[in-house]
Amino acid sequence: MAADPKTRSEIEQLRDDGAETELELRLKQRIEFGTAGLRGRMAAGFACMNSLTVIQASQGLAKFIKTQRPEIASQGVVIGHDARHNSDRFAVLAANAFIALQIPVWFFDQEAPTPLVPFGVNHFKAAAGIMVTASHNPPQDNESLYTGYKVYSSNGAQINRPEDGEIAQSILENLEPWPTAWEDQRPSEYLHDKSYRELLPHYVKRVEQYARSTVSDWKSPRPFVYTPLHGVGGLVLPTVCQSLGIKNFVSVPAQEKPDPDFPTVKFPNPEEAGALDLAMETADKEGKTLIIANDPNADRFAVAERVNGKWFLFTGNHVGVLLASHVFDSLDMTTDLSKTTVLTTTVSSGMLGSMAAAKGCQFQETLTGFKWMANVARDLEKDGQTVPFAYEEALGYMFPSVCYDKDGITAAAVFLAAEAKWRDQGLTIYDKLQQIFATHGHHETMNNYFRSPNPELTIKLFQGIRSGSFLTDKKLGPFKVLRWRDLTEGYDSASSNNKPDLPEDPTSQMLTLWLDRGVRFTFRGSGTEPKVKFYIESHGDSLDDATKAVCDAFMAISEEWVQRYTPSMMCSKQIPTSSGHVLELDQ
Repeated sequence: MAADPKTRSEIEQLRDDGAETELELRLKQRIEFGTAGLRGRMAAGFACMNSLTVIQASQGLAKFIKTQRPEIASQGVVIGHDARHNSDRFAVLAANAFIALQIPVWFFDQEAPTPLVPFGVNHFKAAAGIMVTASHNPPQDNESLYTGYKVYSSNGAQINRPEDGEIAQSILENLEPWPTAWEDQRPSEYLHDKSYRELLPHYVKRVEQYARSTVSDWKSPRPFVYTPLHGVGGLVLPTVCQSLGIKNFVSVPAQEKPDPDFPTVKFPNPEEAGALDLAMETADKEGKTLIIANDPNADRFAVAERVNGKWFLFTGNHVGVLLASHVFDSLDMTTDLSKTTVLTTTVSSGMLGSMAAAKGCQFQETLTGFKWMANVARDLEKDGQTVPFAYEEALGYMFPSVCYDKDGITAAAVFLAAEAKWRDQGLTIYDKLQQIFATHGHHETMNNYFRSPNPELTIKLFQGIRSGSFLTDKKLGPFKVLRWRDLTEGYDSASSNNKPDLPEDPTSQMLTLWLDRGVRFTFRGSGTEPKVKFYIESHGDSLDDATKAVCDAFMAISEEWVQRYTPSMMCSKQIPTSSGHVLELDQ
């Protein structure tokens, strides 16, 4: 049996150097397979992403499909990859496992945006999909050395419970690499290696048709600058724009081609400060006032606009409600709005619910992540509901008419259609956002995190919170506690039986509080990063009132919870709100 000499020598070098702590971190526990599939640092060891762990995951998934889904196994799996280091190699190793069990593989022989895989699962009616990519990774990691293995079920949505657990068990039962596991790709009757070229025109056509369907009179947007942040979006979005007749844009030259080393950005996530600096420089040089961006695997989408001489970066919640407003406007008179549902997650803005109620549509909140929203959307559709749109605050937007996952390419096309419509009405994007606030009240948000060096400290913090007097006293700092929901322990103070309206998850830490002054916030431990995240929102009549409320809520969380139970946890010294106000902390 062949093995990977590079990772083997890496472990041997650590052994020779006496790096016992590092060896224990890499070898003591296996990388965990869950609803996010696999993701982690690329390095040698069972706890990391490498050829062996990809082979093992693929063998487990292939065996699961062959034995537990035999009626659809012959429909094959879609396997794609982005442009990161080793992504193409990992995709080949993944394909070997399925071919070994005579399961057809719809293989992407070139790098592609993530949304193409869930789209491909539905297009080919496949049994599953795999995308080798990284997404939303820890800033302290070297971004170019981080990757993941994302798995989709036969419905085109990410796997969820209990399927993830069943696949994880199958992986443990198939750890020994099969005879052909390490081979390079070679021709096979089960390998369809031209699948991407076959699929891409269908995807572009679907995106074009959907974007055009959201307006009664198609018009091109104003001139703009586009950046794919050294990712794969630049390989597809210009083609989509061409199909829509959009020509008045320029790409950031230094960032338009895929580069796994991301040489011009410290952290290639458009949510992060500084990620769009080069795009802003390009726009200023070109005299353009609009920027759109994708993250490197093109499933996220971001927008910036020059407002009063300065660049304003719209938050994920801003873009979410702007897109929702446009989608609501596009629903024609024949649509039964009572059977139309929009979705968002518990960490996103509540404004979508207000907008849906005003329109006469249904609204539903889910747990965090598109694995929840996509599967909920599928379930709603089975019950006769239409789900035109879903979003999460981390710059993710889903249009089920195209695919059942966040899709930065479709989001860009739809947003450009909306921008042209608003411009025709005499509105900038920022003007349209203020118009929405004037109608539904100002929603100010503050999303950030405390750094938690280890899971034990995170658990200590939440244990301290739960042992406090917040429920009995119904107070948190200057606020009255109106409702308390604990999805870790399955409790909700607002329900008649104290059971929550969302699935409980004892393996994670997650609390949501509703306070007076229109404040709601969620406090949760990250499952993939050394952070405790908070998402604060205030709904007020004015920007000043809403801003003060979110800042006061943050100070209450910091003083009453974090400083009391885990004073070693730290936060940024400057925390911005969604309107651009910055809370300065003295630490």
